[in-house]
Amino acid sequence: MTAAQTEMRHPSAAGLDMQTPQAILEALATAQADAARAVQSAVPEIAAAAELAAKALQSGGRLIYAAAGSSGLMALADGAELPGTYGIGRDRIVVLLAGGLGQLPGLPGGPEDDAEAARRELAEVAVGPKDCVIALTASGSTPYPLAAVEAGRAAGAKTIGIANNPNVPLFALVDVGICLPTPPEVIAGSTRMGAGTAQKITLNMLSTLVAIHLGHVHDGYMVNLVADNLKLRGRARRIVMAVAGVSDVDAERWLGLADGSVKIAVLLARGASDAATAAQLLEHAGGRLRVALQALGG
Repeated sequence: MTAAQTEMRHPSAAGLDMQTPQAILEALATAQADAARAVQSAVPEIAAAAELAAKALQSGGRLIYAAAGSSGLMALADGAELPGTYGIGRDRIVVLLAGGLGQLPGLPGGPEDDAEAARRELAEVAVGPKDCVIALTASGSTPYPLAAVEAGRAAGAKTIGIANNPNVPLFALVDVGICLPTPPEVIAGSTRMGAGTAQKITLNMLSTLVAIHLGHVHDGYMVNLVADNLKLRGRARRIVMAVAGVSDVDAERWLGLADGSVKIAVLLARGASDAATAAQLLEHAGGRLRVALQALGG
């Protein structure tokens, strides 16, 4: 049986343990860069996946990530950051990690084979037709994420699959399959390295495009952020300054009147009579600041 690409040995691996530390690190860095470049070939599929995911959120559904091992950590990192960065409700993001989040920081291998656990957990979160299931598996054949996809499809949910090998079982099950053809790992089979890097980049791209579809990005600014610490409050102030063209002091004042909402603060600074009017403008604009500003004449 031919080994999957993610299990093959990298050409630079021969004699790796006898090389100098610098040579080893150069080989590892090159392999990471090669893995990152592999994402480029999947841009059309990532775009299609982002459209599916955005429509799920727009319809009141959720993004349900399902993965095991290192892929699960990539999913957890992406899902955990969306509420703060883009203001997506925490109840709209579900991350299912084989074995459960309670087994962190360790990552035992056995749970990834538990297909029944995936079906049970999808049922427990009441997956439905408004949701979008995003399954990650470097090999493309891990039982846990595959069963999660099957359960999602059975419930009418849209499905996205991300894997690092072509022609794998996952892609036969999903609405959109994203193949990231990363080279063999310098440490054969250690997919937390190149494969994980490519998955992380892909999730970054996918969720960022979802946020843009939802109107949470304006001229490269995260205008729907939740400013719940000093750093983010400073960022919110700078965004209002840049987008509305106002001073630091004025930006702080508008944010206060807007209860911290960057979009509403910008609309107030551009002439909205009060926060309620600004909120109505946003609602009519589908949450898109640019459209609301155009309606305001700004």
